[in-house]
Amino acid sequence: MKIAFIGLGNMGGGMAANLVKAGHQVNAFDLSPEALARAMENKCAVYDTVQGAVAGVDAVVSMLPNGAIVDSVYSTDVIGHAPQGAVFLDCSTIDVDTARKVTAAAVAAGYAMVDAPVSGGIAAANGGTLTFMVGGTDEAFARAEPILAAMGKAVIHAGTSGAGQAAKICNNMLLGASMIATCETFKLAEKLGLDLQTFYDISSKASGQNWSMTSYCPVPGVGPQSPADNGYQGGFATALMLKDLKLAMAAAQSVDAEVPMGEKAAALYEAYADGGAGGMDFSAIIKTL
Repeated sequence: MKIAFIGLGNMGGGMAANLVKAGHQVNAFDLSPEALARAMENKCAVYDTVQGAVAGVDAVVSMLPNGAIVDSVYSTDVIGHAPQGAVFLDCSTIDVDTARKVTAAAVAAGYAMVDAPVSGGIAAANGGTLTFMVGGTDEAFARAEPILAAMGKAVIHAGTSGAGQAAKICNNMLLGASMIATCETFKLAEKLGLDLQTFYDISSKASGQNWSMTSYCPVPGVGPQSPADNGYQGGFATALMLKDLKLAMAAAQSVDAEVPMGEKAAALYEAYADGGAGGMDFSAIIKTL
């Protein structure tokens, strides 16, 4: 297929490269010259405008920073400029209302579209092992699935338009809260005199086991390799976790849901990011405990 890829940052660059590896022709656009240079090294064709990139393609994939940018890019440069019948896949993490608004505009103009945010960090984007949570019609999902499969290990249809975004923010609210609980548990164990590797060996096989502990341990030298073993660099930035938690809080307010653990996690991550740690991996919040 001929695919336009809009947004080649830490996540998008690796995703676009995996589409090329799968045999697709990729037209790449980003505002960053450095990102375009990397895309060219990965055998993408690079363009200096979105409209140029989407001309003549079968599909458009986007990975953009926020809902306002997604709305602007699609309304100004994608809808009406990509060929009729193309399928759109927005992999950005944005609010549910904007995802539904953009999809409705695309469908009204004759396109199929899904919201398909991802779970997994930079390593998963580069390695093609992302999990995609997809919102859209059955027909749109069927068209999007093989494209997403080239970039991930799991592609799950979450429901109608916006359902992918809803699943993503719920998942990351759980992740943020469980990471803080995991961090404070390790610090308590340490203060009680437990050897942390021994505590890990016990809890990872007991009822306290969770992903933040066994797949992404916030303690250096304990568990599988994680950003904690690299000075908390790479992985999933604190600023991005805070973004997702704020989206979750806004969504909870919109449906009158009580999320006290989510609210506490958002407040703690906001304080940590405001202290200058926005670029650190989100597991580095253990340093505050």
